[in-house]
Amino acid sequence: MIELTAVDEGRNCRRAYRIERAEDLFGHQLIELSWGRIAGTSQTKRLSAPSIAEAITVVRRVLARRASAATRIGVAYKRHEIERFPAEPPEAGLYG
Repeated sequence: MIELTAVDEGRNCRRAYRIERAEDLFGHQLIELSWGRIAGTSQTKRLSAPSIAEAITVVRRVLARRASAATRIGVAYKRHEIERFPAEPPEAGLYG
């Protein structure tokens, strides 16, 4: 699981973003993206990838989009809690 937050009290901006991964009974990787205002209701999107490599690609794209938050919304996301994907190669670079 990867949790990100973007907080700027002066602009009343308090956003949260979470990425979770699980495996279904058929071996597909399930990726759940949740986002919204901290302490508010959130939206969720569920994606499926046939392999861990494709799941890592999806997560990289999502993290790249979150990395551009400083220019888009004026506040950068910060990582708070991280659990690694099982069997994630160190060179995948998802966790900085």
